[in-house]
Amino acid sequence: MRPTLRILSRLRRRPVRSLGGAIGVLAAIIVALNSAHALPNAQQFLNSQPGLYPVVHVNDGDTIIVKTPTGDETIRLLGVDTPEVKDPRKPVQCFGEQASAHTKKIMAGASVRLEPDPQDTDRDKYGRLLRYVYLPDGTLYNAELIRDGYGFAYTVFPITKLDEFRQLEREAREAGRGLWAGCNIDDSTKIKQTKGAK
Repeated sequence: MRPTLRILSRLRRRPVRSLGGAIGVLAAIIVALNSAHALPNAQQFLNSQPGLYPVVHVNDGDTIIVKTPTGDETIRLLGVDTPEVKDPRKPVQCFGEQASAHTKKIMAGASVRLEPDPQDTDRDKYGRLLRYVYLPDGTLYNAELIRDGYGFAYTVFPITKLDEFRQLEREAREAGRGLWAGCNIDDSTKIKQTKGAK
């Protein structure tokens, strides 16, 4: 008899006389099932949720490619702008490599939930889907990039989370996180840019 079944059959023979006993029985069942590898690990469980799309490539800090039922889609994260690393018209910007590396680290092997903004268009002029990107644990990655100083709040177009993202940017700037500590910032236009290291 398998160890799991042996434990469960022993538990069935004993009457449960108290709440403590019931909790003990439940704990034993969980241990038995876990020891038999019947439960997937937490990350596998989270990544297998319906509505999540596997990330197949990270272009840079604010652009990823996901696999959908209709094919691969390039996703531009809404409301955040990380320093450029791939724009052929510009040199690699200060903190661009760090932002890209951070997104690759977080998104490698991950699945994400995508959410459009009702105030914004579905796609940008390059045909990329514009989306809020949620990690399986519910973290809004767009906001995390701004909060941790890997990108700026992108305030050119109206979105529902604009005020939240502006506040996160203020907090990152005041705390000297990420690019705010390491780069000179050009904020003379609506689109902030890094201008070399400090």
